[in-house]
Amino acid sequence: MPSEKRPLRSEAWFRLINNAGFEHRTHLKARGALPEMFEGRPVIGIANSGSDLVPCNAHLSGIAEWVAKGVLEAGGYPLIFPTMSIGDSIVRPSGMLFRNLMSMELEATLRANPLDGVVLLTGCDNTAPAYMMGAASVMLPTVVVHGGAMISGRFGNRTVGSGTDIFKMHADYRAGRMSKDDFLDAEYGMSRSNGHCNTMGTATTMGCLAEALGLSLPGTAAIPAVDSRRLSSSQLAGRRIVEMVREDLTITKVVDRRAIENAIRVNAALGGSTNAILHITALAGRLGIDLSLADFEANSAGIPLLANIAPNGAYLVEEFFAAGGLPALMAEMGDRLHLDALTVTGRTLGEDIASARNGNPEVIASFDAPVKPQNALKILRGNLAPRGAIIKPSAASPHLMKHTGPAVVFETVEDLDARIDDPNLPVDENSVLVLKGIGPRGYPGMPELGNIRLPAKLLERGITDMVRISDGRMSGTAYGTVVLHVTPESSIGGPLALVRDGDLITLDVDAGTLDLNVAPEELERRKGEPGPIPAAARRGYERLFIEHVLQADQGLDFDFLVGGSDTSTPLRRPF
Repeated sequence: MPSEKRPLRSEAWFRLINNAGFEHRTHLKARGALPEMFEGRPVIGIANSGSDLVPCNAHLSGIAEWVAKGVLEAGGYPLIFPTMSIGDSIVRPSGMLFRNLMSMELEATLRANPLDGVVLLTGCDNTAPAYMMGAASVMLPTVVVHGGAMISGRFGNRTVGSGTDIFKMHADYRAGRMSKDDFLDAEYGMSRSNGHCNTMGTATTMGCLAEALGLSLPGTAAIPAVDSRRLSSSQLAGRRIVEMVREDLTITKVVDRRAIENAIRVNAALGGSTNAILHITALAGRLGIDLSLADFEANSAGIPLLANIAPNGAYLVEEFFAAGGLPALMAEMGDRLHLDALTVTGRTLGEDIASARNGNPEVIASFDAPVKPQNALKILRGNLAPRGAIIKPSAASPHLMKHTGPAVVFETVEDLDARIDDPNLPVDENSVLVLKGIGPRGYPGMPELGNIRLPAKLLERGITDMVRISDGRMSGTAYGTVVLHVTPESSIGGPLALVRDGDLITLDVDAGTLDLNVAPEELERRKGEPGPIPAAARRGYERLFIEHVLQADQGLDFDFLVGGSDTSTPLRRPF
């Protein structure tokens, strides 16, 4: 016998012939809604994170209209709604501070309104994970439409990439190799269109991982923001979400452990942002999927760098899309992925990528001839990081992968700013730069300050990389031998708080170790010394963040948001 048709969630609002139903319908009719919109049509929310405060997402309102067009064509009722947005190009101190807040707003909005499915319009770094986390907590049919990267930057006669080349040019400016006028002129050529960073930074990484998770239509993650295919694919997403509601294909039926493991493996092949570790862990937590750093290590093992995209390689996202985008890369990975995982198409991942072709092996390499043999992710442990730290070998310097050097310690960001360019700073290329106090609670939001800038006097000598260690994050567009996410963080008494100038630190990436070469009894003695002052629990959201945020190895979600996904409908209105 055919299964009984499941009632639409929106019917709890619109089918009522009473005061409440009248109230729900009449105000939407004031917006021009026809009567048939309330007669069993799937109601599709289109979550729009577009904002002039977030340049990367400023074009999303136009994309929302194309999604709405597709929803109408498929027999649904589209309702576009705004949410807060997060952009790392302007906001201070860090977009990560507001990821959980944005996810909470989306969750509350979805739960409180007559929506049967949702399309998430994402772009800048933290918007995609925030939206996916919020949607995962409500369990509706969900499609992610990513806003896309801006077109390739140009400065002079060369191509330049977002973030990655900013770091390089800033180093040249500080070393006197680039004039102030040239440095400022480069701003116009760096960002030439709508869209987010055009390197394999966090925004592109999370767009690709949404597709790898099965939440985006195949081949859409890497479409540039201003490419017409971005609009037509958004229309198709609008059509598809209506079908998903009718099929009861919810986000929890798509994103299971197989999908999470696929995302981890794809991130390794992409050389994706280290921030993805935090976001995938948080998403898994919302879905009740137990995920640890050991799972990242196991699923990244043996996967070399296949995407020749900055900051790990030579090309930008435009070339990646032209070469076949994510389907071509996943096809190169073959059975190293869970090809039986379900996607929003209703097909398996294997079926989705069966016809994918690699149009340029220089941009998307094969397993037999990878861009770099180094894994794009390595978990480090030792007495300096008992619960783990991470490094991105594909963006690091080979000669520093095994290194012992004396620590040059900065207790705070302000201390770093005051002393890093002091000609008398006792530092050379063998030193290990250590920055404390930028973890989740110590500097609320865990800012992207972990790729500590090198001392000017070393830049002037041509030194381009050093070992750097912190409990913070770095931009996905950044590069270098940078150890991040040291856990527990220094501000809550982690071992990083005990490091002193001159202490020898040993990094061994191949062995996966990070150790402070100080006798245990001396470390015990130092625990009795005054430590860092914890961040003050100020008012409002920042206070909530400090009091409830989890550590880096747990994804920086709030303790009260982990698990608990459901599709509950709010109580009736009292009239």
